[in-house]
Amino acid sequence: MDVSNDPAAKAMDSDAAARALALAASSTLPWVEKYRPSSLDELVAHEDIVSILTTLIESNKLPHLLFYGPPGTGKTSTILACARKLYGPTFSSMTLELNASDDRGIDVVRDQIKEFAGTKRLFSSGVKLVILDEADAMTSDAQFALRRVIERHTRHTRFCLICNYVGKIIPALQSRCTRFRFAPLRPDQIRSRLAHVIASEKVDATPAGEQAILNLGQGDMRRVLNLLQSTHMAHVKVDEDTVYLTAGAPLVSDVDAAQQWLMTGNIRDVVNLMQNMTVTKGYAIGDMITELTLRIIKLDMPPTVLAHLLEALSDIEHRMAFGGTEQLQLAALVGAFIIARHMMGS
Repeated sequence: MDVSNDPAAKAMDSDAAARALALAASSTLPWVEKYRPSSLDELVAHEDIVSILTTLIESNKLPHLLFYGPPGTGKTSTILACARKLYGPTFSSMTLELNASDDRGIDVVRDQIKEFAGTKRLFSSGVKLVILDEADAMTSDAQFALRRVIERHTRHTRFCLICNYVGKIIPALQSRCTRFRFAPLRPDQIRSRLAHVIASEKVDATPAGEQAILNLGQGDMRRVLNLLQSTHMAHVKVDEDTVYLTAGAPLVSDVDAAQQWLMTGNIRDVVNLMQNMTVTKGYAIGDMITELTLRIIKLDMPPTVLAHLLEALSDIEHRMAFGGTEQLQLAALVGAFIIARHMMGS
């Protein structure tokens, strides 16, 4: 039987081709996007925020929103899941998503946002949604222009501003939005999603490797998944050492050695040892300071000594951020510990 002209056979072939293309596209996606939650039920944290947003959507009383908090805590995923629940199949036509770090001038507000918000709906019911990611990167003029656009189009459009630093959003915009703070995710919240991705991608990961990813992730789900994917691509096995090597972070054994040198060695030897470690292994002084800070807080030190060390480490990190020479700041790090040891001995 000739199936070359059979419409049903052609439809089946086109469906198979579409599925193959979709599978190929998903296999090349970064895991952050591949495993991004598509519904509110898939979110692993912020149950109170999700509950409030669900109630607002179901009662058709969604206000303007302001999501703020550290990166990788689910702000964008939450509002996209809300949009899918709100609009269903018409999600793409009823939602305008912009990244304000790229499009942050006043022209974007006057043109793209104003045009989208002012366009009348023909076949869809409900309000439109404008998602403005990284809104804290917008200029002040653009934020003041956005305030006027929000006022004018409130009847038909809702706005969701997403930012890391709420203090960079002008008070006039903050007062027009319902604010939600997204805190860093707890390790137990990240662990379940991490285990799901490891199982789905058949990653050979050890428990120590998973814990290292959680430690380096610091509550940032995006960072956790990117680190997992990078380590898996670079190494056959995801264990503690390969995770730290991929991240470029100091190994636990090296931090232990540095702490021992700083607490017991003389200043010249310690400076030479620390310089040799950072040069040969490519460690950043800032990363070493972060790890040492977490260690010394747990030590049994007099309050005045601990206060001196924390202040000294914060000054060194500040100078590093403004272009201080690593060699000089490394010497200052060793000097801070030498002074602390003398304070404890006096």
